[in-house]
Amino acid sequence: MATKPSIPKGTRDFSTIETAKRNYIFNTISDVFQLFGFQEIETPAMENLSTLMGKYGEEGDKLLFKILNSGDFAGKVNDELWQGKESNKLASALCEKGLRYDLTVPFARYVVMHQNEITFPFKRCQIQPVWRADRPQKGRYREFYQCDADVVGSNSLLNEVELIQMIDEVFNRLGIRVAIKMNNRKILSGIAEIIGEADKIIDITVAIDKLDKIGLDNVNEELRSKGISEESIEQLRPIILLQGSNNEKLETLRQTLASSEIGLKGIEELQFILNRIEGCELRSELEIDLTLARGLNYYTGAIFEVKALDVQIGSISGGGRYDNLTGVFGLNGVSGVGISFGADRIYDVLNQLELYPEKSLQSTQIMFVNFGEKEEIASLAHVMALRKAGISTEIYPESAKMKKQMGYADAKAIPFVALVGENEIKEGKITLKDMTSGSQELLSIEEVISKLS
Repeated sequence: MATKPSIPKGTRDFSTIETAKRNYIFNTISDVFQLFGFQEIETPAMENLSTLMGKYGEEGDKLLFKILNSGDFAGKVNDELWQGKESNKLASALCEKGLRYDLTVPFARYVVMHQNEITFPFKRCQIQPVWRADRPQKGRYREFYQCDADVVGSNSLLNEVELIQMIDEVFNRLGIRVAIKMNNRKILSGIAEIIGEADKIIDITVAIDKLDKIGLDNVNEELRSKGISEESIEQLRPIILLQGSNNEKLETLRQTLASSEIGLKGIEELQFILNRIEGCELRSELEIDLTLARGLNYYTGAIFEVKALDVQIGSISGGGRYDNLTGVFGLNGVSGVGISFGADRIYDVLNQLELYPEKSLQSTQIMFVNFGEKEEIASLAHVMALRKAGISTEIYPESAKMKKQMGYADAKAIPFVALVGENEIKEGKITLKDMTSGSQELLSIEEVISKLS
């Protein structure tokens, strides 16, 4: 007996209905991207490992899917390397390429390669899959789509304000209530500085970014394991647990970080964003959250994360300012800021809350029943007229029993069925059956088009 086929853990097949739901998400996000003046690009699924490695921190590097070199990939590896069993060195020798981990680093590579063709500031959007060798769990997949929007070549914090507005618009259109969390990596650097652990900024941000998932005690334990003193951990606790309104938090931080130049710069940046966003009538909650760290090394300024309020799931969007990402590819002085929408998590949220509009799931509006050769020929003329009018139309491909044809229309949730028999041919009309109510009416093709449009 043949073994039943399967797919890798952390990946999924999508049925026709599920694909329609995903396309609704992609189309909604894409429409908002265009509304804000972003233009779409695409980059390859695989990149050179030299492009990807070292951009996501030590933990991110471990999650890169590496691709074996083609041909005799083991031919150039010496016995000493094989016997040493050092996986990192071995992987470097066997693999020159990897699947992209996100869309931001490939975008930075794209900007550097095409800098002479780009008009700055460059507002780019991109909707493509990414891959991470992560442990699969609810809301976390090894293959998933990201929907990114970035602005490069501008230092203006007005870009951050626009990205917040864009986040708000996307989730308002999708009907998802969200909280937009905001912080600044300069503030986190300032905090590390005043608690005497400036050289441990990466360890601190990686740890406190897990606060929601593992709790304060486990965060403190991780900080201890990284060599951070008890005194510093005690100083850190009240800062990351700071409560109050956004302006109250900033005022407290001004006093706490008074001796940190970089910390005060971060506070100034957040204050600018808050001041500009004040008159924009956001429908979503915007909250400064000092536990938000987004453990990626390339963020240097404002950072964002979006949480759904009515569903227990991880962040469904996030991003931030990166001032030096293109520098690692030889192009210095190009600042950028961007956000990424997690389409697969948004898909799960919309499923749980049943927020898909009925129309977004319909592929066919009307199906013509096939009664035989003569009726088929007459129906095809009507089918063409309906399609020219932009109405999604099918004709059943063979003159099967009526029960089978109607069952097909039911299974596909086609709302209308067209009957063209001998009498309809004589009158040049169509009997239109409403599959929901069961009612029928005799109409001309022009009347059918008017009704379905």
